[in-house]
Amino acid sequence: MTAHCMTAHPGTASGAASGRKRRRGWSLLLLAGLTLAQGNDAWDPALPALPKGSQGIAARYPGDAGIAQDPAVLLHEDFESDNWRDRWDNIYHDRHIRIAQEPEYVHGGRRALEFTIPKQQAEVSNELVKQFRQGHDVLFLRYYSKFEKGFDQVGSSHNGGYLAAIAPGVPYATPGIRADGRNKFVASFENWRGEPEIPSPGDLNVYCYHPEQRSEYGDHFFPSGKVLPFSAKPGDFGPQFVARPDTIPQLDRWYCFEFMLKANTPGRRDGRIACWLDGRLIADFPNLRLRDERSLKINFAAVCLHIGSNTLRQNRKWYDDVVIATSYIGPVAARR
Repeated sequence: MTAHCMTAHPGTASGAASGRKRRRGWSLLLLAGLTLAQGNDAWDPALPALPKGSQGIAARYPGDAGIAQDPAVLLHEDFESDNWRDRWDNIYHDRHIRIAQEPEYVHGGRRALEFTIPKQQAEVSNELVKQFRQGHDVLFLRYYSKFEKGFDQVGSSHNGGYLAAIAPGVPYATPGIRADGRNKFVASFENWRGEPEIPSPGDLNVYCYHPEQRSEYGDHFFPSGKVLPFSAKPGDFGPQFVARPDTIPQLDRWYCFEFMLKANTPGRRDGRIACWLDGRLIADFPNLRLRDERSLKINFAAVCLHIGSNTLRQNRKWYDDVVIATSYIGPVAARR
C-alpha cells in the first residue's frame, strides 16, 4: 500500500494557497449556496459543557500506569515495549520512523516515536493507523508531541492526530473526494502554515472533510472561527460558538494535545469537534453536520507527519503517550 496520510493531496497546498492557485475564478456566491444547501437542520438546543484539565481518565492513573485497563480506553501506546507495532493496523513509510531513546526526544519513560521527513520534493507521509471495526459515535485522541527545533515547512502538511469515519468499500485515503454524508468524515488536529512569514509550525486548527465543506480538499477550522479556504466568509458553527485566540505552539517543546470528534445524529446539527492543549480547551466547533447515516461511525485514528514537498530542510517530530478512548482523557497525571 502506498504510504500517505488519509487526507493528503499530493502536490496541492490544502488551505489558502490552494484556494488562490486552483480556485481563483470560483464564485463566492455559488460557494455560499453550496455551503448552506444542507444547513437547515436544527441546532443542538443544549450544548453540553466540556471537561478540561484533570477531569479525565488519566487523573485516575498517575503516570498513565494501568490506563490501558480502563473500560473507556481503546488503545494506550507509550512505545516502551518492542512489540509496539503489533498494536497498530498500518504503519506508513516505516523507513522514516524510529524509536528514539535520547532523553531530549522522550516525553515519558525511556522511548518515544520519531518521524522524519527528508529534504526532498517528493511527498512523504509517516503515519501510524489504528482501525476500530465496529466504529464509535464519539472518540478522543490524546498524545504528547513536539516539533524539532528549527522545523521549517510551508504549505501542504498534516502533522498531528486524525480521527475519521470511513464507510465500507471507501479507501482509507481519498484526497479531493468530497464528504457527502455517507462516504466519510474526517477531522485532523494539526498546524497550518500557509506563508513563510507565519512563525513555524503555524496555527493550530482542525482540518475537516464534512458534507458542507467549501472545497474538494476540505476545510481548515481555526479557534477564532476563521475557515479556510475563502476566509472572507466566517465559519457557521451556530449561535453557541465561542471564538478563542488562534494559537501557534512553540518548537522544541512537548505539549499534550487532545481532541474529540463527535458524530451528529442524522437529521440534526449536533456534531462537535473540540481541542485541548495541555488540558486547556482551545477550540470548540459545535453544531456540525458530519453524517446523514447513523451507520457511518468513527473507525480510524492515527498520528502522522506528512509534508507534500519538503525542500527547505530535513524535519522531525516526536510522539509519546498516546491514548484513544471514548471519553475525555486529559494530561498525564503526576505520580504520587
